Parts: sequence; C-alpha cells; structure tokens
Amino acid sequence: MEIVCLDLEGVLVPEIWIAFAEATGIPELKRTTRDEPDYDKLMKYRLNILKEHGLGLKEIQETIAKIDPIPGAKEFLDKLRAQTQVIILSDTFSQFAGPLMKKLGYPTIFCNSLVVGENGEITDFKMRCEKSKYTTVKALQSIGYDTIASGDSHNDLGMIQASKAGFLFKSTDAIKAEYPEVPAYETYDELYDAIMNAIRA
Repeated sequence: MEIVCLDLEGVLVPEIWIAFAEATGIPELKRTTRDEPDYDKLMKYRLNILKEHGLGLKEIQETIAKIDPIPGAKEFLDKLRAQTQVIILSDTFSQFAGPLMKKLGYPTIFCNSLVVGENGEITDFKMRCEKSKYTTVKALQSIGYDTIASGDSHNDLGMIQASKAGFLFKSTDAIKAEYPEVPAYETYDELYDAIMNAIRA
C-alpha cells in the first residue's frame, strides 16, 4: 500500500512568508527553508521581525486570504487523490493552512500550530513532533505503508530520502546540485507520471 506525502508551500501554493514579505515591504521575511535548513532558527528570526514591526496573526491571515494555489495544483491533487492516498506534510501552521486547504479541495494536512496572544501577537510556535516530515513518513512505514514523497526545500529531504521513491519539485538550483541523485521535476504532469510509475514499480 502506497501513500503520497507532499510538501505544501512551493509545491502546491506559493510561499506564504514571501507573499507576506511582499505585502508588508519587509524583505527580511523572504527567507524560507530553501535558504535556512534550521527551521527552529528560521521561525525565531521571523517572530523577532514580526514583533519589531508590530505585526501579528491577523495581518498574515489577510495576506493568506489573497493567495491562490499554484496554477494546476488543485487539478494535479484531484487527479492524484483519485488514484492513491495523499497527505500534505507541511511545516506551516494550522492558523495559516485553513483557507488554502479550502482552495485545494480539503486534502488531509499534518502541520504545526502557533501560540497566539490575546492581542494577536504570535509569541511562539509548537512543532507537531521533531523532524516532523521525516518522523511522519517513518511512522506511516511502521504501519505498513510505502511512502512516496515530494517537496522543494531542505526540510523535505528527510522524507524524500526515507521514502520508497522521492522527488524534488520546483526546487532551487543549489538544492538540485547538492542532491543530484534525487530526481527533480518542474511540471505537475512530470511529477504525476513519476509518482504513478513509483506506485506501479
């Protein structure tokens, strides 16, 4: 039995923090897991910038409300879900993901949560578990699933390398050069075909 594990941001929807950086004109917030492999360090850096500028959850959610899936993402997901089980494994937060899941047809998502003060200030974040994508893939394998994984960033490599088949999708040249053994694709048709071939293998 196979289960497909997909990253969210950069694979199915645009990067939330980049969209928010553009909306607020704060270029420092453009830093993502493509640039910083240490997620804990990255989130603390982001929360400090939000505090500095007096920005909270409400402002980020207003930006998220305007974000649409990457063209072709929902169709790809619908087609894939008609063939196999799919879970989105994301390091985003439940307070961010809701509106995006609606636009993607409510796929299953495992993500993290934010700690938000009464005034809307994001004071902290809670990770679902350590190395959440890798840990989840290993847990799925422990209950009898073969996993097939795809993502675009440093924090996806654990689940990609631990799976029966794994693919980079819309990744950076630097990550592709660093991991030449991982097949890399740019279009949903290519990724769909690669996943279906892995299922049949």
